[in-house]
Amino acid sequence: MTRVTDRDGTAAPHGSDFLQLRADDVPADGKADWLARQVRLAITDRRLAVGSRLPATRLLAAELRVSRGVVTEAYRRLAEDGHVEGRRRGGTVVVAAPPPPLPSRTRQPLSAGPFAGSPDSRAFDALRAADARIDLTPGRPDLSAFPRTAWLRAERAVLAELSSADLGYGDPRGAPRLRRAVADWLARGRGIAVDPDGILIVAGIAQALTLLHPVLRADGITAVAVEEPGSLGTRQHLAHGGLSTPPVPVDAHGPDVTALRATGAPAVLLTPAHQFPTGVVTSGERRRELLRWAADGGLILEDDYDAEHRYDRPPVPALRSLLTDRLCYMGSVSKLLAPALRIGWLLPPRRHLEALTDAKRFTDLGSAVLPQLVLARLMETGQLERHLRLLRARHVRRRDAVIAAVREHLPGAVVHGAAAGLHLTVTYAPDVPDTELAAAALALSVKCHPLSWHRQLPGRPGLVVGYAADPPGTLTEGVALLGKALRTLA
Repeated sequence: MTRVTDRDGTAAPHGSDFLQLRADDVPADGKADWLARQVRLAITDRRLAVGSRLPATRLLAAELRVSRGVVTEAYRRLAEDGHVEGRRRGGTVVVAAPPPPLPSRTRQPLSAGPFAGSPDSRAFDALRAADARIDLTPGRPDLSAFPRTAWLRAERAVLAELSSADLGYGDPRGAPRLRRAVADWLARGRGIAVDPDGILIVAGIAQALTLLHPVLRADGITAVAVEEPGSLGTRQHLAHGGLSTPPVPVDAHGPDVTALRATGAPAVLLTPAHQFPTGVVTSGERRRELLRWAADGGLILEDDYDAEHRYDRPPVPALRSLLTDRLCYMGSVSKLLAPALRIGWLLPPRRHLEALTDAKRFTDLGSAVLPQLVLARLMETGQLERHLRLLRARHVRRRDAVIAAVREHLPGAVVHGAAAGLHLTVTYAPDVPDTELAAAALALSVKCHPLSWHRQLPGRPGLVVGYAADPPGTLTEGVALLGKALRTLA
């Protein structure tokens, strides 16, 4: 072997240009831990930016004089944390950075901010804009996991076969190819049998509700009952459309149908597969009661916002699989791929389809066609299902990290809704208002939702904590800071 020397004749240290790692610094034990820690630190302090490509395992192993298995194991741990992603010929690429360390200066507690008073329509915007290192707000998917390579490959294939005529104005209901793909997707995954002509492609569930507002009012519906607790955002959306939202309590079996009848509301919006925010799955008996309520003239709006994300329970079919004429079904890829795509679907009762198609036509002449066709191809090729399987495995590790951290740092707290979804609800002893706890957490640079935001009636305080978007270490730190905030207030 050729001996490498410096100009003065002394032996040069063996190492890598990558992060200036030196072979002499590699410990005798825990080599993979050491290497993963060095790379993670470089990502944190931005020496390795998102998009940076890591060296090939064989090359780095040779430079550091370790086995290739050491480097492979270090990369695997970084991938499990969500920091890097293997892209075959594209190598291993940095896809997400951990939050930077806490600043040395003391942050001033936020006594007001997003949690002052009753949340209005700007509350979510204010919280989103608030400065924080760790964001545990619910509804955030793992955007670092977006299948960029698969999307780009599908987009190229779509463009290669796209005719010039396909770039013109299309069917306001959506591209026929995507409507067929969605019909197949819903049949396989949600037990729904639907003709593609009965599907309307929309810009997410938010637009579905916007299109429904005037149609419901034209049908004589001025009140839509909602779950209690239930999504603040959905409630605000309905109110913006001029619809009142009487609350229907939710227990361990789902919405109280007797209470629903007592409201007198002719329609109800439900999340039966994974209730937001409690995580309750509507039981078989409650489903039958809901079907009887609908048979008496009621209309069910089913928000199937994250039903694909299930871990410790068997799949639950959508209510739409049991009822068609008195049910309006809504879904999207916002929690599966990315909210920025603005792609969802609406399956209305047949009597409302024409009016909703007109509403969509006069709103935007139909959603953008190119992303519809790319999504259709991902569905047709099975790539979307493979992506879902990857997410499920990653989410389980992250969910388990949050549960373990709650047990350690929030003793006595109760975790709800762990079997599915992208968030957990954590309730605790009612000594501290949850808006105060959320404000104290934000002062420690952690964002989350107070449970009371999603209530219309008094109830036990709690926090709604999202876990899908961050690696286990960040989640553990975030929950530890929640515990610190609660101890400070108590």
